[in-house]
Parts: sequence; C-alpha cells; structure tokens
Amino acid sequence: MPRRTPLHEAHLAAGARMVEFAGFEMPVQYQGVLEEHAAVRERSGIFDVSHMGEVVLEGPSALESAQRLVTNDLTKCKDGQAQYSALCNEQGGVIDDIIVYRFAPERLFICVNASGREKDFDWMRERKAAGTTAHQRSDDWAQVAVQGPDAPGIVDSLCLPPVLDLAYYHFREATVAGVPGCIVARTGYTGEDGFEVFCPPGSAPRIWDAFLEKGVTPCGLGARDSLRLEVAYRLYGNDMDEAHTPLEAGLGWIVKLDKPSGFVGAEALRKQKAEGLRRKLVGFKLTGKGIARHGYPVLSKGSRVGEVTSGTMSPMLKESIGLAYLPAELAREGTAFDVEIRGKPVAAQVVKTPFVTKEAQKSAPKSS
Repeated sequence: MPRRTPLHEAHLAAGARMVEFAGFEMPVQYQGVLEEHAAVRERSGIFDVSHMGEVVLEGPSALESAQRLVTNDLTKCKDGQAQYSALCNEQGGVIDDIIVYRFAPERLFICVNASGREKDFDWMRERKAAGTTAHQRSDDWAQVAVQGPDAPGIVDSLCLPPVLDLAYYHFREATVAGVPGCIVARTGYTGEDGFEVFCPPGSAPRIWDAFLEKGVTPCGLGARDSLRLEVAYRLYGNDMDEAHTPLEAGLGWIVKLDKPSGFVGAEALRKQKAEGLRRKLVGFKLTGKGIARHGYPVLSKGSRVGEVTSGTMSPMLKESIGLAYLPAELAREGTAFDVEIRGKPVAAQVVKTPFVTKEAQKSAPKSS
C-alpha cells in the first residue's frame, strides 16, 4: 500500500485525483494540468513535495564526507547556500540528483528524490568518513513548493524573518504562517521564481491552507512534470539513472573533476570525458504530428538508436517536446530523426534547450 504525505486529507478536500508515485499516493491534478501549469507560469502554484527525502550529515568531518560523496564542490558553497549535485556509482552512473543545504561545515542537510529516501541514506552512511554521523530525517519533514511570478511576495508575507532578500539557491530558518522551525529555500523545479518550504509534518496542513488563503493554486504532479520539461530540468529515473552519467545527461557543470578530495565515480567520469561521449541527452521537438512519450523508440534511417526519456505537449509552446539520448554524432542542434509513435515514424529535430525561456513567456498569450 502506498504511503501518504501529511497533506493527504488536504488533497482530497481540494478535489485532487490521486495516483501512486515513488511509493506514495500523490495528487496528479486538481482542476486540470493545463490550468495548473498556467497558474504557475502566470501567477502562483503550490505543490506537495513531502515525498522527497532528507538526510543530515553532522560532525567535524561532515564537509569532508560530503566532498567525497557528491560530484559538485561544496567548498564553493557558503553557509546558508544550497548546491545542486549528484551521487554517482563507481562507473559514473547517477545514483540520484540532490540538493545540499550547507548550514555549516559540520552540518549538511541533503534533499534526495523520493525513490532515494532509503538507498541514498544507506549509500552515504556506508561511505561517510570517520567523525561524521548520518541521520535519516525523511519522516521528520514535510515540504511544499510555492512557485510562480507572484510566489516570492506571497511567501515573504507569511515569513518571519522576511525571505524576499534571499538570493537564488540560498535559504534560512524562519517561522512560516506562525509555524516555527521551518527551512525556506529559494529553489524550485518549475523554471519560475519561488521557494521550497520544509516544515514539521504536523504543521504542513496549516501552512498549506495559509497559502491557499492567499490565492495560491494547488498543483499536482502533472503540471510539475510539464513545467520542469519546458525548461529541460532532468527527472531522475527518466532522464538519468545508474546506467547514464551526469556528463551524458548534460550536467557536466555539477561535476568537478578537479576536486582534490575526488568523489565516487570520478575516475570513470575522467576516462569518459577524455575518450569523448558516445551518447548525449538532447532536447527535441516533433516536426510531425503526435506527442512523444517516455519510452518511445528513437529512429535514424529506420534503425533504433535510442528512446525518448521525457516527452509532452508543451502547454506554452503548443508543440510536442521531449528529451532523448542520441548517439553523439546525431546530437547536434538541427539534426533530424524520427520518433516511433504507434508503430509509425514521426519526424523530429534536435533543438536548443530550455524549450521555454523568459523571453518566450513574455510574448505568450495569457490563459483566460
């Protein structure tokens, strides 16, 4: 039986359609994906992301441990700053993509994907340095994401101290809607400005209701997926996994191969970089009719050369967009290929990502 988040009853009260996702019963939509997508792009929306997991590394060697575990360089991250990173296996494959919140060199708070709540914790605990304690804190936190052009001001209006001054990927502890002990971070997964709020599970409904009273639209997994894909944010389990490296996934910017400490998988990634990538994750648009979906075959001259990892009809562009791994020689922008949809090849073309930019949003018609 799937687990439930602390906001389960709030979702049912709001008329959500629930589905199983990563072992949790989660809302896929309320009013509808298009309406919720538009609310985030034009105003503000709130997502329940309490299914995500949290791991805390503490102790005098916490930073040293993290440096050896993650691909990015946390010495470039200041206290009160967050950093996007990844955990890799010895072959360089992605175990998970994560966000590390640096409270101090002795205390690091790590947000992992729902599918990694247990496996990531066990992996880190087994590899941490002496002098570091790993704590499983996934059940100690609920989390909501408030995103959209109006989100920063709305979140700030409910926070003490104020949070509007926080820069992108920075965070602070605050009281939210009268609930003390929250962590408010200027992060998100939609391509819009906004915040993610970690709070005690028992207080999550109070915070959720406070945002709804401010006019924020409740949004489900459907809109979250279309929003993140329009800006080409990767989804773990689709666009990256242990069989694909962060270099292949286009995340080379979070891989610091020059770190003196090294990290798990660094040797394999150095070798791959030196030899050159044989495949790359690319963005594409269909130039023929249809909608590309996860798992659809990708063809070149009639032969299968890969598959779609993520795909949808972009609510903003009104075009079918997607991500797919292609052989390196086919990954150049403008390259034509086919996506097999219901047994028939449909023309597609490699395009630059993100698919939707702020400039494109300004010129797009507003929803009614």
